[in-house]
Amino acid sequence: MGGCRKRVVCQAGGFILAAFVAFGTPRAAEVPATCSREDFESVVEEAAGSLRDLNAKNRPMFQEKLRELKDKRHWTHDQFIEKAKPFVKDDKTSVYDQKTDELLSAIASMGQEGASAQSPDCSLMVELRTRMKLLVDTQLAKWVYMFQKLDAELAN
Repeated sequence: MGGCRKRVVCQAGGFILAAFVAFGTPRAAEVPATCSREDFESVVEEAAGSLRDLNAKNRPMFQEKLRELKDKRHWTHDQFIEKAKPFVKDDKTSVYDQKTDELLSAIASMGQEGASAQSPDCSLMVELRTRMKLLVDTQLAKWVYMFQKLDAELAN
């Protein structure tokens, strides 16, 4: 297996661990007695930062792998644009994207509800944190899947 794939899987494993520590599923006993609007905003910002970091780490490596494939197959620019599509969009990535959209919708609703409540519901914040973790995990799984497909194609 390619070194980059191993590096990505290792980074992915480390990221999952970091995301679990940051956004781990809390137990009922971990629901804070009080919480504030800022607490809700902080949960969203932490996850948004994790997603930005995930994309910043993976996008350049993925694009480099796509360029390697283009060079290996001797594709023209137009051929590349067409033939690279299956590596970023297929039935499985569509499922990841649908899950992401559903989570983002729920997160936006929950974040708004929690931040605007007169007395924030701390259990809602716990649920928000759980959804944010699922969002990060979903995006991580999508990156790992896309790298696996691309690495398999480069190996052929």
